[in-house]
Amino acid sequence: MNPITGGCQCGRVRYAMGVDRVQKPHVCHCRMCQKATGGLFAALAGCAKIDLAWTLGEPVFFASSNLATRGFCGDCGTPLTFAYNTPDARIYVTIGSLDDPELASIELQYGLEAKISWVKFCEDVPGEITGNDPAAQAFLADMTSNQA
Repeated sequence: MNPITGGCQCGRVRYAMGVDRVQKPHVCHCRMCQKATGGLFAALAGCAKIDLAWTLGEPVFFASSNLATRGFCGDCGTPLTFAYNTPDARIYVTIGSLDDPELASIELQYGLEAKISWVKFCEDVPGEITGNDPAAQAFLADMTSNQA
């Protein structure tokens, strides 16, 4: 098995995922992901936290809320990761930071409540509104955003 690899645009931070395929490739249209990436949405694909290794340098982390942390290159600013602060959660890498983004075909969209109206992207991909089910509502009930 060849690891799935990626890194930032300046090359100072590199990672390898010890899996044969990325898990849950998706886009998230929520406002937090828009602000974190500076884009119209975040495109993410993951693996278990234990399966991600930093092979060169390490990212800087920002707690975007009390529930999640985002990693980025401290030198060039490339957004690299998103992870909930729970031990069993996956860590997601930005699909654009993968050496081969073709490995992460989008399967789902999140945060449709904040999808920008003129964005026409993955219209045939299923999606959901953030906090639309009771389990998600309970998890997000005490979230405090650290984004300005």
